[in-house]
Amino acid sequence: MWARFKRLFRSIFGGLIEKAEDPELILQQTIRDMREKVPQMQNNVVQVMATERLLTKEVTQLEREIKEYDNKIKAAITQGRDDIARTYITALQEKQAGLERSKAQLVTAHAAAEQAKKFLDNYLLQVRKRTAEAQQLVNEARAAKMQEQLSQTMASFQIGDDAGTFQEMRDRIQRRSASAEARMELATGGVESQIQDIERESLSLQVEDTLSAYKQQMGMGAPARASAAPPPVLDVEAAEKSLGPADKAKALE
Repeated sequence: MWARFKRLFRSIFGGLIEKAEDPELILQQTIRDMREKVPQMQNNVVQVMATERLLTKEVTQLEREIKEYDNKIKAAITQGRDDIARTYITALQEKQAGLERSKAQLVTAHAAAEQAKKFLDNYLLQVRKRTAEAQQLVNEARAAKMQEQLSQTMASFQIGDDAGTFQEMRDRIQRRSASAEARMELATGGVESQIQDIERESLSLQVEDTLSAYKQQMGMGAPARASAAPPPVLDVEAAEKSLGPADKAKALE
């Protein structure tokens, strides 16, 4: 039971952690961690090199003191002071033992310094190499992320809310445009519109007649158009009386 619960717990939180992990941020943090180690490593190399230099100075100092004790021993023997010569010999032997130890430590320190410098150089080389590789991976991650966003956007144009929204708005605009065209056609093609056109034409004719009258009064144009004579009124009874019998028979036919 516990194993099943543990497996379920790992599957849930493992998936959440995997989704939350950003490769770009992780790579950048890794490079920062590597660079932060460089100063400490440089400090360690400096300490090893400082130990080597101190041992070098110590060896030089011991060699000089040994030479001085050698001269003092010879001077004491020359003056017949064997007791002082014995004291100098004891000190000389201590300096020689110290010199041997310092030389051995110097060899070890020199090897350690060389190894530390070599390790630091290799580490810096790896940092530069990893930095370049991480930058390339970051660029690839950004490109992949951009491609994912573009693919999602393109998919939304085909399947999704965006495509439905565009189609819905397109249908609404087309319906409004069709309704407006229908209203315009109805407004301009009815009887009232035709009556307005006739009245507008009549008004235009009246304006032309008035203009012609003004020009006639001023002697600048042809006389105004005569009003149309009304059609003659036919007297039916008089016409019938004027017809003869033959004409009446012909009319009846």
